Amino acid sequence: MKVSRLVLGTVQFGMNYGVANTHGKPSYETVKEILRKALDNGITTLDTAAGYGDSEEVIGKALKDLGIQKEMTIVSKVEHVPAEGDPAAFIEQSIRGSMQRLQIPVIPIMLMHTESDMCYLPQLRSMIDKGLILDAGVSMDSLAYADRTSEISCLQVPCNVMDHRFDKVFTEKHNQIFIRSVYLQGMLLMAEKDIKIPELIPYRRQLESYGMPMHELCMRYLFSLPGNVSVLTGVDTPEQLEANAKMAALGPLPADLYQKVAATVPLLSEDYIRPSNWAKRKK
Repeated sequence: MKVSRLVLGTVQFGMNYGVANTHGKPSYETVKEILRKALDNGITTLDTAAGYGDSEEVIGKALKDLGIQKEMTIVSKVEHVPAEGDPAAFIEQSIRGSMQRLQIPVIPIMLMHTESDMCYLPQLRSMIDKGLILDAGVSMDSLAYADRTSEISCLQVPCNVMDHRFDKVFTEKHNQIFIRSVYLQGMLLMAEKDIKIPELIPYRRQLESYGMPMHELCMRYLFSLPGNVSVLTGVDTPEQLEANAKMAALGPLPADLYQKVAATVPLLSEDYIRPSNWAKRKK
């Protein structure tokens, strides 16, 4: 199982997503073009979930139509495990549902979509022995469970030039770390007048002063982190994918610039850098 350094996020394939998304859900033909260009650019890993609308169905059909099912490594996620019932049975049912929608006989990496479900990791790992998945892990979202990351094989965490909540995981031993929220749902790239979290503006101005386009700085900063890291980005158009691939090919930042960027922003409140908290802010 090979995971590419740049991973294509596919939540946009199943629903409108992201505060900076102006294109909406792409058409099926656009999805096929994105997937074709992804493979052409060496992106062989897709991130999806049962909770991403009809993303899994779209991916399954598109990969089959393109004839590239065997070329792609798919990461998906278990639906939230209910408090009642047999968790192992629920997890197996969720995995089999994803397999059917994706039209694949085994899912390479399956994550718990809800971090509080990490207590069911033994049940998820048991699906490896059943031949349903190859590896298991958790998608993290908050600091509430951050002290338990070292016990997890595969992790997905939010991280970017302003979000340092999970910096410690990059020095731990994990089979794979997936980084999402590269551009903080577009907040790091949009016009300053459109930024809804004013507390972030001074830090962004400082980062902009380093002389590198923010799009490139954000991407290359993450490729500078230690550990077995892959960077996950979603796109709405083939052009966006090609732009991301070109920046990823530039590799890590120069060491001095990386150190400067890493020290620019302190550990911020989750009210500023966790998108699920933004709705709680006072209008």
